[in-house]
Amino acid sequence: MSSPSSRERLGLLLGFIGMVIFGGTLPATRIAVAEIDPIALTSLRTAIAGLCSLVLLLVLRRPLPPRALWGQLVIAMLCVAVLFPLLMSLGMQTVDASHGGVVLGILPIATALVAVAITHERPRPLFWIASVAGAALVIAFSLREGGGAFSTGDLLLFAAVAVSAIGYAFSGRLTSQMPGWEVISWILVIGLPLSIPAAVLTMPHDVGQIALKPWLGLLYVALFSQWIGFFAWNAGLAMGGIARVSQVQLLQPFVTFALAAFFNGETITLQILLFAAAVVVTVAISTRTRAKAAPSPPQRDRKPPQLAAS
Repeated sequence: MSSPSSRERLGLLLGFIGMVIFGGTLPATRIAVAEIDPIALTSLRTAIAGLCSLVLLLVLRRPLPPRALWGQLVIAMLCVAVLFPLLMSLGMQTVDASHGGVVLGILPIATALVAVAITHERPRPLFWIASVAGAALVIAFSLREGGGAFSTGDLLLFAAVAVSAIGYAFSGRLTSQMPGWEVISWILVIGLPLSIPAAVLTMPHDVGQIALKPWLGLLYVALFSQWIGFFAWNAGLAMGGIARVSQVQLLQPFVTFALAAFFNGETITLQILLFAAAVVVTVAISTRTRAKAAPSPPQRDRKPPQLAAS
């Protein structure tokens, strides 16, 4: 039998692997949208991941989720599997992956804010201060990069943060009812009636003219960002503890920067690094101070695991 310490170390390793997978989402999306329409990319990404999920659930003979959970699953599906990847893909047409890494760096705070609203937590005042500071930093960064105005890409990424925060908060609640891998798999399967017809209708006509790299980018975001990354991340949270493993996500913007520099040839400026570091500090503070929940919650309403930004 493995010791608690070895289990925690494995949890940290799995959490780190999940975080690295999610860190590659923006660079891969940036590569894919160079030749694949964002609507087609979103449809194909969700359909591929959904079909893989369906096969896995059938092979393992998993029962359908309880009817009471289907409303939350549908909300999570629309946010996580449709709106977030679509808005992110549209945004990646006009801004660099490194720029997007700073903007999406605020996603853990946005998810926490939604979770606070739906679980009626009462965090400490420092949580609210850190949340406002993090949002202000991202806004300041976007305005500075855009010459005093928000670019279209920024507005799309802001919208992506909002819808994904809602989706991740509801997904997080569902992980208290079923394993995390099963949550994301059912979310994707429920999306198949939308994603498969959309994929057929939006499939690029000049498939043979699209280079290999965009196809690899599509496969990455479909199989890893949309599906497998959640397996590692949620397993890591369960084994290593939410409070400890979730801190690994603070490294995600810097993983995105490294991958964007290597695969996308982007230049990572000192300004990007400084803003990202400042955002990470606010996320760390908000994560550590989001601990003062509503008085005497029943055991079944305990705070659910977090889902990382994909």
